[in-house]
This record gives sequence, C-alpha cells and structure tokens, in this order.
Amino acid sequence: MRAKKQSAAVATICDRDGRMVQDRNAGQGKLLRLLYGTAPGRLALKGLTCPVVSQWVGDAMEHPLSTLAIPLTVKKKQIPMKEYQREVYRSYNAFFTRMILPEYRPVDPHENVLISPCDAKLTVIPVEEDTRFVIKGAEYRLSALVGCKRLAQRYMGGYCMIFRLTPDDYHRYCFPDDCRVGKTRQIDGVLHTVNPVSAEYVKVYHRNSRAVTMLRTEHFGDLLQIEVGAMLVGKIVNHPHTAMQAVKRGDEKGYFAFGGSTIVVVAPPHCVSVDADLLRNSRDGAETLIRFGERIGCAHE
Repeated sequence: MRAKKQSAAVATICDRDGRMVQDRNAGQGKLLRLLYGTAPGRLALKGLTCPVVSQWVGDAMEHPLSTLAIPLTVKKKQIPMKEYQREVYRSYNAFFTRMILPEYRPVDPHENVLISPCDAKLTVIPVEEDTRFVIKGAEYRLSALVGCKRLAQRYMGGYCMIFRLTPDDYHRYCFPDDCRVGKTRQIDGVLHTVNPVSAEYVKVYHRNSRAVTMLRTEHFGDLLQIEVGAMLVGKIVNHPHTAMQAVKRGDEKGYFAFGGSTIVVVAPPHCVSVDADLLRNSRDGAETLIRFGERIGCAHE
C-alpha cells in the first residue's frame, strides 16, 4: 500500500473566510526547492549547515550591526509595528523575538475551545500508520517526528496540526489549553546526503532539531506540542516549568530565536473536533492563516 503523503509545496494560503491571501514569503519555498532539489543546492547545504557556519550566523544575529536589517524586514514583510511593545532593539534577534501588545492577540475565552499556540499558516492532517508529512523541507512519519514509535501509536486516528511561521509572524507561542506540563524532550537535528553533486535526484536524509512536550490538558487529552527549529541554525527557547506544573490556556510557553519557526500539535483520536474550514482548506491543498489565541477547534462530543 502506498503511503499517504502531504504535499511538499502548498500553493495557496486562505483566511478563515476562504479568501486567498498573498504569500509575502514565497521565496522561502523556492529556496528550499533549490537547496534540496538540485545538485549545487545540496552542495551548498552541506556548507550552510556545518557547525562553524551555524555558530557564525547565530553570533551575527546578536551583533549590534544586525539591527541594520530591521527596517528592510519591516518594510518588505509589511510588519505592523504599532502592534508591538515599543523598545530599542539591540540586535536582529531582539527584534525577531519582540513582544506583542496583548490587545492584538486576544485569547478565545470559551472553555472547551482549542486555540492556536501561535501566528502561523496552518495545515491539518489526519494521522494514520502510513501518513507522511513535510516540515521545513524534511519528510516525517509521526514516529520519527516524536522520536518514539510507541508514543506515536497512541495518536493514530488523531490529528497532526502543522503551524508554519514566517518572518512576518509573531514568534512567541503559548499553551493551547489549560494543562499540566510534562517533561520536554530535546531531539537534535541531523543532515546526511548521499552523493550530493553527481546525481540529479539523490536521497537527502534531514531531521530538524525539535522539542517535544506532552501536555495533560483539561479538555483534549494528552496533546503533544512540538517546536521545530532548523537543523543547526535556529533556537527554540522554552520557559522552564516544574514537573506537571499547571498552566493556563494562552500562557506563554516560549519563543523562537532566528531560524526556528514551526510548531506541530498532535491530538489523540476522539478528543478534538477541528473546525470544518481548516479541514476543508487542508484537503484542498491550502494553508489557513491563523493567529495566536484564535479558535481552531473544540472538545469532541
């Protein structure tokens, strides 16, 4: 039986009313296809992901001179800076992790509602044994994403919700329901290529760095929330929590520094009724524009 596979290149972004939205970050997809789909790109990828380059990029984003890129980013990505707290940014990373004014990201107040943990372009995929999906250029089955086949089995028949953040989004994220926070497991990123120059099509084995946290929620069972960074560049910063600490829906869980920008929420079967427009858009190959704190589903009845 052939494995079900999410498309690697989603062509359309829609809002909650079904209207098409301009993708101001379309160049990112083209760059990924260039890096993974061509021999010169794969050769460049080997250099870009080596530890020395990774460290250099991280240091550069913390340097005061990196602030010179901020005005260009604001203009190109049309970022509404009036929605953010006023401050003087001392580095590009400080700008990237800026804090929004609460009135611009209200949290849905209804008790049985599942909220989006972040600003993103959302795709929802039913989870089956043979389901494969693409995150930041890497192909996964659920067992590979969470790093445990036994854990993945608990979520067969549920939903995988992929929140793709882009540079114009708010890069802080929250808890999607009242819950107790389990231990976070850190999984390092790796990249292996086989004969990256000579072949037109070559196997690229690529896994992103990620943080996997089980959330014992009040209304949706045990959700998995997974923050995904780049292979070596990009930092996931989760705030420290004690074992099984109680938190409220909408409380900040952490933030992405430069380079990290995908969240995956995995729901067990018969726990979440995902909103119909999100399921329809995903079936049609479209992502849905979503905001931090916005409703994406409700408790399964």
